[in-house]
Amino acid sequence: MGSALPANLPTARNLSDQGIVPDLAADLPADVLLRRPDVRAAEQRLIAANANIGAARAAFLPKIVLTGAFGSASPVLSGLFKAGTESWNFTPSLHQPLFDWGRTSGNLDVAEARKVVAVADYEKTIQTAFREVADLLAARDTLVEQLKAQDANRKSQDERLRLVDARYKAGIASNLEWLDAQRDSFTAQQSAVQVRRQLLSTTAQLYKALGGGDEARQGEQGKS
Repeated sequence: MGSALPANLPTARNLSDQGIVPDLAADLPADVLLRRPDVRAAEQRLIAANANIGAARAAFLPKIVLTGAFGSASPVLSGLFKAGTESWNFTPSLHQPLFDWGRTSGNLDVAEARKVVAVADYEKTIQTAFREVADLLAARDTLVEQLKAQDANRKSQDERLRLVDARYKAGIASNLEWLDAQRDSFTAQQSAVQVRRQLLSTTAQLYKALGGGDEARQGEQGKS
């Protein structure tokens, strides 16, 4: 036989009442991406290739802010990708030696540096990190707007059900009208729940894409 459930479980609450605020801090620096496991692994491969990590970061990591004033994608982040395409719109430049293999190797330009597998891998990993964050920020903003619309529809259907229920009890509305109002109210509630779940899931993926640090939650903490 299975064990009984604890007697002191908290009272169940609706998803909308959980107090989860999917907001991000404004002006998140791109440096937060350095905590991502894939970026850290790529840097370890650079170290194994005797590369200068400081030079690699300076060359291949755009020094920008990822989020704007309201936690949405910053204009400069969106500008990293050419309009209408997914092409990377950032040109790296080496201002200090990338390798310590002597004077000639130490002065490799970007084109030559890319011939080293670890360098090409690092640049691709950085691009992937920025792309994931940009895509997830855009998806989150879309879901926020969808949730507003679904919540408005849910409230409208709830009010309609309240009025139809009152008319039904007064013998004015038919049973079919009452059932239709219940069905539409339930459908609106389910649609809002689905969008909210997608929003929270996307936000969780976004925190992961940002490296999973606490800085991204500063905007949320400031509201508590």
